Amino acid sequence: MPAPSKGAAGEVMAARFLRQKGYTILASNYRCRQGEIDIIAAKDGYIVFAEVKTRRSDAMYAPREAVTVAKQRRILQTASIYLASNGVTLQPRFDVIEVITSDKAPMIAEEINHIMGAYETGDLGAAF
Repeated sequence: MPAPSKGAAGEVMAARFLRQKGYTILASNYRCRQGEIDIIAAKDGYIVFAEVKTRRSDAMYAPREAVTVAKQRRILQTASIYLASNGVTLQPRFDVIEVITSDKAPMIAEEINHIMGAYETGDLGAAF
């Protein structure tokens, strides 16, 4: 049986981190025709659409930098479908969770950074 990918392991670590912070995980790897959202969670009146990025500590750039404007647009479109399909009345928020692993142990988190409200919906927020 093959080992889980670094990205999948990062998503598991991020979900565990959110649960420890009191979030309720509503969905993971939610997919629709528009795209995918790694983790959908709820806490304190917010529904959180979290993109998880996992990188080694010796990476040349921060994991959050991989969440491009195009990626944000796909997440917003996917989130609007999720909200419409599930009758959610919570305030949406878009977070990025960075999982930083050791170059020697890529399946163990050295650091997890939760960036709440990592990007604004701007003009794309019309769907909400």
